[in-house]
Amino acid sequence: MQKALGRAGELVTEAMASNQKSADMGPEIREPSSSVPLTSDFGVKSTNHDIWLSASTGERKGPALLEDNFGREKIMKFDHERIPERVVHARGAGAFGTFKLYESAADVTSAGVLTDTSRTTPVFVRFSTVLGSRGSADTVRDVRGFAVKFYTEEGNWDIVGNDIPVFFIQDAMKFPDVIHAGKPEPDKEVPQAQSAHNNFWDFQFLHTEATHMFMWAMSDRGIPRSYRMMQGFGVNTYTLTKNDGFERHFVKFHFTPTLGVHSLVWDEALKLAGQDPDFHRKDLYTAIDMGVYPTWKFGIQVCPESRQDEFDFDILDATKVWPEELLPVRYIGELQLNKNVDEYFTQTEQAAFCTAHVVPGIGFSDDPLLQGRNFSYFDTQLSRLGVNWQELPVNRPVCPVMNNHRDGQLRHKITRGSINYWPNRKSVVPPAKPEQGGYLDYPEKVVAMKQRLHSVKFSEHFSQAQLFWNSMSKIEKSHIIAALGFELDHCDDSVVYERMVTRLCDISLELAQAVAEKAGSPTPTKTANENHGLTAKGLSQFDFSPEAMGLPATIASRMIAIIIGDGFNFAEYEAVKAALSAAGAFVFTIGPKRQPVKSSTGQSVAPDHHFEGMRSTMFDSLYLPSGEHVASLMKQGRVIHWVREAFGHCKAIGATGEGVALVKMACEIEGMIFSAGDSGEVVDSYGVVTAAGVGTPTGITEALKMVKGAKTFLEAYAFNISQHRNFKRELDGLTSMVAY
Repeated sequence: MQKALGRAGELVTEAMASNQKSADMGPEIREPSSSVPLTSDFGVKSTNHDIWLSASTGERKGPALLEDNFGREKIMKFDHERIPERVVHARGAGAFGTFKLYESAADVTSAGVLTDTSRTTPVFVRFSTVLGSRGSADTVRDVRGFAVKFYTEEGNWDIVGNDIPVFFIQDAMKFPDVIHAGKPEPDKEVPQAQSAHNNFWDFQFLHTEATHMFMWAMSDRGIPRSYRMMQGFGVNTYTLTKNDGFERHFVKFHFTPTLGVHSLVWDEALKLAGQDPDFHRKDLYTAIDMGVYPTWKFGIQVCPESRQDEFDFDILDATKVWPEELLPVRYIGELQLNKNVDEYFTQTEQAAFCTAHVVPGIGFSDDPLLQGRNFSYFDTQLSRLGVNWQELPVNRPVCPVMNNHRDGQLRHKITRGSINYWPNRKSVVPPAKPEQGGYLDYPEKVVAMKQRLHSVKFSEHFSQAQLFWNSMSKIEKSHIIAALGFELDHCDDSVVYERMVTRLCDISLELAQAVAEKAGSPTPTKTANENHGLTAKGLSQFDFSPEAMGLPATIASRMIAIIIGDGFNFAEYEAVKAALSAAGAFVFTIGPKRQPVKSSTGQSVAPDHHFEGMRSTMFDSLYLPSGEHVASLMKQGRVIHWVREAFGHCKAIGATGEGVALVKMACEIEGMIFSAGDSGEVVDSYGVVTAAGVGTPTGITEALKMVKGAKTFLEAYAFNISQHRNFKRELDGLTSMVAY
């Protein structure tokens, strides 16, 4: 493990060696060590930081003295450590990385970051939940923020997006309402970080434009397995322009993870919120620390301005997607995260994004949500960080910055000279010309009346909600029904949940009837809006598995638990651990204690965790090797629960030899098949892979061949891990027969 971590550190150093942003922040970084003594903020070394100066004797403690500046400074700084947390997206995690093009978009834009394939652009990415406070859990059902700051040669460019491509509202004027409705109800200040309450669903019904978005939020997209396994979307419609003055293009931005798009299951998400509320931020940090850098393909959807009006939806409406059949995604680059933050507060917490931050070649559309965001994001940073927030190390550009802005609280820059205005007699700091890289606003022609009005197409609110529902797989539909059933079960006002069922009729009568049964609402028999029956690609998560994207199956960064006790088979343990680790998985040993556990052949292994210290929810898969240890493990209820819970969450489970008996005892239900005796047969039953032994698969000496129908235990087991979950287990009703 230490060797792997050391190599990971080397990879980070190599990846960031030429990173302009790392060099920019270098002078700000301090390295504490035992050779550097403690000082005050004004640089004086302190001889005692434990006892306040007082008028005391050896026999009696006396009054504290205010003259102790070290004591006063220490307490004062502590009292003021917190800044206002974000109103939304308060809980987050971030990392640094790079952006690289593999195809120029020079045909639609002059932006250097999107045209110069020789560049490597530094980035900072912050992921977040939306509704919860800074102290809430990572795995709640919520939209996830996906904000990217590109430190380009022309200035900072921010894509302030989400993991869902649409939003609840069309106009920024409604943002306070949708957030107030989702936040804890003001009389009781509950619930925290949840949408399962009266106010949220009351708003969803009364605000019909939210219908498409709440379907996404109730899907598995609302509970991602990892930040590294979710998509990112710019949500709003931007524009791309060229200096030649030809046609402008509207654009949507996409980030698609190469690990595939995967989610937790709801029971797992609920449990993790209590068992490990930092699950997602730990997951991101660990992957980068181990050198398995998360990557996303970067894509653009472009629409020539001349085609703006040819669709049945308004391309400026943030509650609508652009179906890929009409406007395909063109993948032109890759985003990689390869360096963890050095300090959370100064980098992740003080990171500030603004949708108005664009560079030449990228502009704004008349998207009414974007127009309001351009004001709001700038305004909120003034409240949190002060007027000079763009001078903070994580926010400042890597290109030269020069203007006549002056003063304000916490100003860092020192600007020489007697001139701080334009025009001036010395022509100091003149405006840039377009040919010098100056930002050129597109000369858009506007002919309209001043009034509070959206285009007619903005008023259609159900067609794409139907499209989303129709495009879901059977298991995804089942999860949406369960999610809505859970949410409305937590609404105690019958007006709220009964009206919501009528709204679901506008999407699908089948959906409304299934939810009505769970919510306790009268079962509807007809709908006012017939479902159009259309589907689209790119909406189901299964469209973004590695295989669906033409990528090889992988178990890289998957968390695997090997369960052992005294008397385990050391050879099998070592073989499985080595093969899975070589394929990039993170393998952990779980035992009855963290003191060494002895194998049947005398070797000792110190487990990473014990049975009560962790849970199956924190891993993607379990493996039980053969050995005498199984007899004692079968008498431990917690171990049985580990297996049953992993089975209930549709995770891959592997067992060999005597280990098969334990899995069989935990999950012996109608429909399950297990390997028998010493037949040597490898049995894959609903993702539970059992065999008499590990055997001598090619995977021990060469790369595992993760393909369906693999004949060796290790390759069959690894393939099932790579599939994320075996949802056929749930669809066929097996998970409901096991108590977990």
